Amino acid sequence: MVNHTSVTEFLILGFPEFPELQLPLFTLFSLLYLMALLGNLFVICIICADRHLHTPMYFFLANLSALDICSLTSIVPKLLVILLAKNFNISFVGCILQMYCYTVCISTEFTLLTAMAYDRYIAICNPLRYLNIMNKKACAVLAAASWTAGLLEPLPHNFAISQFFFCNSNIINHFFCEVAALVKISCSDTSVIQTMNYILGVFIIFIPFLLTLASYMFIISSILKIRSSKGKSKAFSTCSSHFTVILLAYGTMIGVYVHPGAMDTADPNKLPIAVYIVTLPLLNPVIYSLRSRELKVALKRAIMKTH
Repeated sequence: MVNHTSVTEFLILGFPEFPELQLPLFTLFSLLYLMALLGNLFVICIICADRHLHTPMYFFLANLSALDICSLTSIVPKLLVILLAKNFNISFVGCILQMYCYTVCISTEFTLLTAMAYDRYIAICNPLRYLNIMNKKACAVLAAASWTAGLLEPLPHNFAISQFFFCNSNIINHFFCEVAALVKISCSDTSVIQTMNYILGVFIIFIPFLLTLASYMFIISSILKIRSSKGKSKAFSTCSSHFTVILLAYGTMIGVYVHPGAMDTADPNKLPIAVYIVTLPLLNPVIYSLRSRELKVALKRAIMKTH
């Protein structure tokens, strides 16, 4: 048995099952990556530049866009190198770091979406005290708590994986250093890490989901009490973008990862995971830009200033 310290690098296969599609996949992911980067940078820049957008909702949206950029950059550049240059190598430390960064991004995203749900709950259910409750300090604390939780929650999980023995193979049948892919090629006892994976899933997905669900139950209850249809429509519009993003985030995450045998399947369904990783950060700024009147007005103001 070879100690894991003797494994200095891994080979990430990418998509060998589609040899004729390597260049088209490179072109597709390059375009999606560029569009997602530009879209999220646009959201951050327009929010920072326009004082009318210095509100709790857009503060959290800027954080979400920054997180999407981090998530993309931890995975896609190496994938593009694999597809174009056929450079499959990644160091042991680089692999563990990539896995940690991706897990951090997932964890932070769901806690941040929960903070945004709480913001919408206060805005609709307690509008008269909204500015007092969601002041700058409260927003900073919620954002810092989301990032801190995201950074700390995966640490035990990823440290345990870094102590695995890899004596059978160093070939990862995936397009990045994903937890299940590393578990498959390890000759260590992986039962503990699979248990930790479910525990981490509870903290990353289940608890934030319950908190978000509770917020929206109160939101819907308050909206239904509004007598005028115009008032109901306005209330729904204030949370429709966030609700759409939540449905996409939880729906795709559950569809891709949360199912029986997700850790045990011999042939990972890589394309849906790739679509999830690349397109969700692209859709977030699109959804908010299309459905947010304030962002559209801010963009018009920015265009008028340039002329």
